[in-house]
Amino acid sequence: MSKADEIFISNMRSIIDHGFSDENQQVRPRWADGTPAHTKKQFCIVNRYDLGKEFPAITLRRTAFRNAVDELLWIWQKKSSNVHDLHSHIWDSWADETGSIGKAYGYQLGVKHKYAEGEFDQVDRVLYDLKHNPASRRIITNIYVHADLHAMHLYPCAYSVTFNVTDGKLNAILNQRSNDMAVANNWNVVQYAVLVHMFAQVSGLQAGELVHVIADAHIYDRHIPQVERMLKGTPLPAPKFEINKEVTDFYKFTVDDVALKDYRYNEFSERFEVAI
Repeated sequence: MSKADEIFISNMRSIIDHGFSDENQQVRPRWADGTPAHTKKQFCIVNRYDLGKEFPAITLRRTAFRNAVDELLWIWQKKSSNVHDLHSHIWDSWADETGSIGKAYGYQLGVKHKYAEGEFDQVDRVLYDLKHNPASRRIITNIYVHADLHAMHLYPCAYSVTFNVTDGKLNAILNQRSNDMAVANNWNVVQYAVLVHMFAQVSGLQAGELVHVIADAHIYDRHIPQVERMLKGTPLPAPKFEINKEVTDFYKFTVDDVALKDYRYNEFSERFEVAI
């Protein structure tokens, strides 16, 4: 069993068996038929993944690795907030007629700020510090910008990353205000595990730990029977992560430069309805 499966199963069982139901509260999300999308949830789940030991992809079902990496690069490398720059359609529900999701996600990472060393956006500041100030305790990105929330079509879910270099290893804390555990939990874990590997490689470091802090970890009511069926699957060993060692510039990475080798997973084909 992969460590990611072990963590995922523990999280899901804890939420289903002991979580709080918001069925008697007013909630914002709706199903496509207009019905309120209620959840069972737990406050503040913290998961740790040692990227030096294994890659944290679950095997109870397939995580769409290429699409996850494509979205990661859309946000962190292209710094885009337009779905026309994205190859999947996961953001289409929040895009306007021009394809924009507003001043969200990639837009915020691309805003430049002035520092003593020069002008950087958030991504370039991180890359600069990892090479020049690896002992810094200030290597942080934040896209939950209150001044621009009114111009975002969706408030950021995964909103902040703290990077820390210890003993030549790059560690990261991903802070997430809200996580749809059935649909997006492992998707986000896989994305930020790849980001740590990429940033570590171009900075001359080794990938260390990814710590995932989720404030509101929830399972939607209509997803619970599907999750129960998925949890009956047989977890398999973790896949091996492969990265093109020749890439030394973060902006030169493509989805073809990373891959999962020997990724075996359960054939769980049920689709989860998405609440909007």
